[in-house]
Amino acid sequence: MKISVYTIAKDEEQFVSRWMKSASAADTIHILDTGSSDHTVALARDLGADVQVKTFSPWRFDYARNAALAMVPDDTDICIALDMDEVLVDGWRDHLEQAIRDGVTRPRYQYTWSWQRPGVPGLQYGGDKIHARHGYVWKHPVHEVLRPLGDERQGWYGLEIHHHPDSSKSRSQYLPLLELAVMEDPDDDRNAHYLAREYFYAGRLSEAEAEFKRHLALPSAVWAPERAQSYRYLYKITKDQYWLHQAIEIAPDRREAYVDLAQHNHDNSEWDQCLIAAKSALRIKDRPLEYLTEEFAWGALPHDLAAIAAYRMGYFHEAQYHGMEAVKLSPYDQRIVDNYGWYAEAAA
Repeated sequence: MKISVYTIAKDEEQFVSRWMKSASAADTIHILDTGSSDHTVALARDLGADVQVKTFSPWRFDYARNAALAMVPDDTDICIALDMDEVLVDGWRDHLEQAIRDGVTRPRYQYTWSWQRPGVPGLQYGGDKIHARHGYVWKHPVHEVLRPLGDERQGWYGLEIHHHPDSSKSRSQYLPLLELAVMEDPDDDRNAHYLAREYFYAGRLSEAEAEFKRHLALPSAVWAPERAQSYRYLYKITKDQYWLHQAIEIAPDRREAYVDLAQHNHDNSEWDQCLIAAKSALRIKDRPLEYLTEEFAWGALPHDLAAIAAYRMGYFHEAQYHGMEAVKLSPYDQRIVDNYGWYAEAAA
């Protein structure tokens, strides 16, 4: 069984040693450097990586990743596309050897994208960047995805990849590349959603609103969680709670829109509706392993909003219960701790 790790890199010297260590159980390790001005290339070669250098003008991620994949030997069974700011958790190879025995071409795994604090995961979802050596190609200038060229077989395994990002890196190239991606493939629903989101981040709200609505009108935009996310962004732009109700209708098994609605009702002193929305969120117990899951909906906020609303309505024992649960989830938030004191005193 042969397993290879590959990546693209540019000015990643701070991550090279950690990255190489996490990938050390691989049979081969390949890095396509796309124009580093630091010591990335020298460090990686010293540590035993196969390193090539190639620049791309104009830049696009899919061309670079496909060139990196081409470095992987043809007799490799499974490839891991592992970015430099990611690490494989120890024990990963055993899981992938089992995947090879199972005939799986795309092993899925738990991916930790963000952290609440060191050692405490934030956003987690199912990763999809491990694949058979042949039959896959990267597509799209940015937010590139692996596309199977034929049938694929997926399976879930117990390995994990952790992301520890460099927050200093600029996102400035994302918007023009997303505009290019949508121009090349206007019917791709995922990139329509991403482009609308990028317009929102850039403060270009009228363009964001138009693109979110275009996303929702696409025949291919059928994935309920992403449709719900577009509705939620439309609420953020317009402040019209109609969009939150649309999000809840399309994805009633997700917390985020309920918590948004509870916050909206809180901000408008609509305490009965705030309590109903917060408790509706809390009735959802299973956290989806998807990239759209947001930490705020699974932390203290739903209990915090429920406690405030219950207290305002005179339901002091209910306020005490939700206040206590909020403290458990956010013990260092002094406001939440102080509020719980008020609830307990009122319920006594």
